[in-house]
Amino acid sequence: MTDPHLTAVIGERRKLISLAYRMLGSLAEAEDVVQETYARWYALSEPQRSEVATPGAWMTTVASRICLDLLGSARARREQYVGEWIPEPVPGRPEWFGSAGPADPADRVTLDESISMAFLVVLDSMTPAERVAFVLHDVFRYSFPEVAAIVGRTPAACRQLASSARRRVDTAREPSGADRAEVVKDFKRAWEASDIEALVALLDPTAIATADSGGLAPAFLDPITGAEDIARLWIEIAARNPRIVLSERTVNGQPGLVAQLDGAVVSVYAFDIAATGITRIWVIRNPEKLQSWTTV
Repeated sequence: MTDPHLTAVIGERRKLISLAYRMLGSLAEAEDVVQETYARWYALSEPQRSEVATPGAWMTTVASRICLDLLGSARARREQYVGEWIPEPVPGRPEWFGSAGPADPADRVTLDESISMAFLVVLDSMTPAERVAFVLHDVFRYSFPEVAAIVGRTPAACRQLASSARRRVDTAREPSGADRAEVVKDFKRAWEASDIEALVALLDPTAIATADSGGLAPAFLDPITGAEDIARLWIEIAARNPRIVLSERTVNGQPGLVAQLDGAVVSVYAFDIAATGITRIWVIRNPEKLQSWTTV
C-alpha cells in the first residue's frame, strides 16, 4: 500500500539536512542522520504511521535526538582526531540550506549566517544540549515547549540553554564594515603575487589560521597566530605548490577560496573578517571533508 504521507515525508528531506548540518557541522553526518530518520519512519507499521498527525514534526524530533546522541559521543571521537577539527565546508548550494520557512525580521540568526564557518565554530564550542536548543529555537524558530519535547527537558531549561548559547554567539560576533568579497579577492591577489607586505596589511595583527587535515593530507597541526607569521607561511605554501590554482568561491555562504591541483580540489579556505582585517582563516585539507566539492 502506498504511504499516504509520502509526499509530505519526502518534502522534509531538505529541511532535515539543513537542520542536522547546523547541529553537527558535517554534511556527511547530516545525510546519515536523515537516512536513519527515514529508516525509522518506514520501520513503523502502517497503523503506527497513520497515528502520526504531523510527519514533519515527528521526523524533526527523531533527527534532532539522533544529532543529540552523536554530539554526545563527538568528544571521544575528536580525541582520536589528528590535529584540529574544523566543520565540513559546503559550497554555495542554496537547495541544501535554503529557507526553512517565512523570514521573520525579529529572528536573531539568519539562515545564511547560521552556516558561516565562524558561526559553526562557535556552535562547536557549545554543549550538545545548548547547540540543539539554540539551533531549534534561534535558527529554526521552534517554540521552547516544542524544543523541550524534542530534547527531553523542561521549557524553562531549554530557554536557559538557548540563552547561554546565544551569549557565546553574541560574544564571538565581530562587526565588519569591509566588503568581504573584496578582502578575499585582495588576499588571493597578494598570495598569488607572493606579496608578503600586502598579506600582512590584509590580516588583523592577532589573526589566527587553523588547518584541518585529519592526518590525511600535509598541513600545519597547530594554529598559527599573528599576521606576519601567517603571511610568511602562506608565501611558503605558494612556493611549495606552484601548480596550485586558486578560485574565489562561496564557502558556507561567505566569500572564500578553493585551491585545485590538476583539477582536483585539495583545500578550501574560509575567512572571518572584521573592521581590522581578516581575523580567522580556516583551511580544510581533509579529503573526506572535501567530497561535496568534487562535483561543483
